[in-house]
Amino acid sequence: MKVGMLTSGGDCQSLNATMRGVAKALYRMYDQDVEIIGFEDGYKGLIYGDYRVMKPSDFSGILTEGGTIIGTSRQPFKQMRTPDKNGLDKVEAMKRTYKKLKLECLVVLGGNGSQKTANLLREEGLNIVSLPKTIDNDLWGTEMTFGFQSAVNVATNAIDCIHTTAASHGRVFIVEVMGHKVGSLTLHAGIAGGADIILIPEIPYDINIVVDALKERNRMGKRFSILAVAEGAISKEDAKLSKKELKEKKKNGVVYPSVAYELGAKIEELSGQEVRVTVPGHMQRGGEPCPYDRVLSTRLGAYAATLIRDKIYGYMVCVKNGEIDKTPLGEVAGKLKTVDPECAMIKEAKLIGICFGDE
Repeated sequence: MKVGMLTSGGDCQSLNATMRGVAKALYRMYDQDVEIIGFEDGYKGLIYGDYRVMKPSDFSGILTEGGTIIGTSRQPFKQMRTPDKNGLDKVEAMKRTYKKLKLECLVVLGGNGSQKTANLLREEGLNIVSLPKTIDNDLWGTEMTFGFQSAVNVATNAIDCIHTTAASHGRVFIVEVMGHKVGSLTLHAGIAGGADIILIPEIPYDINIVVDALKERNRMGKRFSILAVAEGAISKEDAKLSKKELKEKKKNGVVYPSVAYELGAKIEELSGQEVRVTVPGHMQRGGEPCPYDRVLSTRLGAYAATLIRDKIYGYMVCVKNGEIDKTPLGEVAGKLKTVDPECAMIKEAKLIGICFGDE
């Protein structure tokens, strides 16, 4: 039994823990009759035949280790059918590597783009089992992804740390949280960190409503305010523009490092309040996985091993109704799970006074 394994896309805290779950279960099922091949730097390793034979000792002591022991890289799905600079057909190259090594299946740990490529390989006839990795928790077909809760903890800690300095100086602080298209991470961290205003991509904001909320806090005698802002947050005005129009607007306007800085400049202009911006950035992907993710990763990995044992391929391991399950890769690929603006969590957050910039 030969099993290939790769981690693709952005890293997160629980990749090693998940690979460990798969490996330990396979070694226990097959003893010495299983060989795990680790592809270096994601699909890049599969394309160019860069791999190493893993040993049981490689998976020892990595439950609490962040990152990925076999490396990762971003290989955009849109470019998978485009030959590389030397004219190499990437899809055919991946298939050749798979067949040359006589793999029983390929285990893919990744987010949206990685799942699309995994499904492409499934359609090309390879045996695939995938696992849901992303700090954004934006994968269709699963209630939870590994890496999400650990990232929530990091982002929440950043907001917690801002509270004391914000209170001391009586300033408005903006904490920019990762999430270009989906605001789950910002929503959870914002509520957990006690943010006064939360701005996410799914709810375009009105800058005047945001400023009014800040002014109202001032009238109530509040010395400071904290905004948790997703990096993909967008104003109502910009949300009405096409991609081309938005690109042209940014090209001809003031260039800001990110949305948080643009928002900060407008708040200072309209309110006269002093604003500071904090961007935790890739810290949200780093550090050790939290206990929740260690448990989730172990369960997901062990379940993946049972699918391999039972020769059930073409599925992504997922969480359904709180239990570990599987969902067809073909139903997952290309679909994004976004935050529902009418969901209970947002309604409850509004009940306690959190402003989302929309009303």
